[in-house]
Amino acid sequence: MMETFDAVVIGGGPAGATAANDLAQRGRSVLLLDRAGRIKPCGGAIPPQLIKEFDIPLSLLVARINSARMVAPSNREVDMPINGGFVGMVDRDVFDEWLRDRAQSSGATRRTGNFHQLTRDTDGTAIVHYVTTVDDVECLGQVRAKAVIGADGARSLVAKQCIPGAEDIPYVFAYHEIVKTPAQDDTVADFDRTRCDIFYQGGLSPDFYGWVFPHGETTSVGMGTAQKGFSMRQSIGALREAAHLDKAITIRREGAPIPLRAMKRWDNGRDVIVAGDAAGVVAPASGEGIYYAMVCGRLAAEAVDVFCTTGDARALKLARKRFMKLHGTVFLVLGIMQRFWYSSDKRRERFVNICRDEDVQHLTWEAYMHKKLVKAKPMAHMRIFFKDLAHLTGVVSPW
Repeated sequence: MMETFDAVVIGGGPAGATAANDLAQRGRSVLLLDRAGRIKPCGGAIPPQLIKEFDIPLSLLVARINSARMVAPSNREVDMPINGGFVGMVDRDVFDEWLRDRAQSSGATRRTGNFHQLTRDTDGTAIVHYVTTVDDVECLGQVRAKAVIGADGARSLVAKQCIPGAEDIPYVFAYHEIVKTPAQDDTVADFDRTRCDIFYQGGLSPDFYGWVFPHGETTSVGMGTAQKGFSMRQSIGALREAAHLDKAITIRREGAPIPLRAMKRWDNGRDVIVAGDAAGVVAPASGEGIYYAMVCGRLAAEAVDVFCTTGDARALKLARKRFMKLHGTVFLVLGIMQRFWYSSDKRRERFVNICRDEDVQHLTWEAYMHKKLVKAKPMAHMRIFFKDLAHLTGVVSPW
């Protein structure tokens, strides 16, 4: 007799842990299957809306960021202060484990293992096969599931096996080095523990950007690119030198793919749905993923709950429909921005220059902090439109 769960959630990152927690709180039997030793390369930024929406304790924050510095190809800098707010920074190993613990406390069963494949029982019920370790010996495990949520990251095995079109999603590869943050009394030039630095320079990333994100006692120095053959380690070396962190102690190095586009379909029309990076919900241009992964996990849980109640597989489509209604416009706008502004250093230079504008800064932070397009200031939008148009047509100089 195999164990049978209402839902098996594969992957214990923000999306999977949120889905497992929400389903357990709804009284569903849930297995949360996560592989051992997983730490995802990530800047670790979370907005206040996430903290509020998902009841995250402030004790998990390792830093509070109150400004961002944009660095153009010419090395000109633009500071964007957050007036009256902050961006929280978390360490993913601690943050993700807290989310998994919360799911377990809500009633989910936790198990460590690697997803292998999905097959069918004689009655058509999904069987999840996984590999686990018992007393240092690899063993095969299997459980039955009324529904399966694949939250196993970019290039998801669940998606590849079950969701049409999963192979067609483009990716950017992210790489970062975690270094020891300079002590506050160290004379490191212009390093600020409360500021994120973002480098829009083709030499550091030909199609994305480089970042320096302080995390309290550590700092993430990273970049992303979809260009094959580009030396990421060499780029990070140059970035660390530019940020005066080349002599900082390196704690670890990590890399992983990040999807560039949301999948057109999230379910198999039967009993499987994907969430988080597996569904491609990473914001274009910014690469922000934690908030959108957790929203996606919550919507997937809601869809699975309805499916378990009604048996109607059409309920699974509700997750993507609701997500795109909430955030599809933002993803569209950011995708256009990335394709245009990141295409050359000449355009990056103008993009950073535009960020000097107070209207741009205000609307950017309002949208990021509250996860909604700001519509309260139509004149500000109008002013930004004409300023963008002036830059696009070359009517104004880059600076």
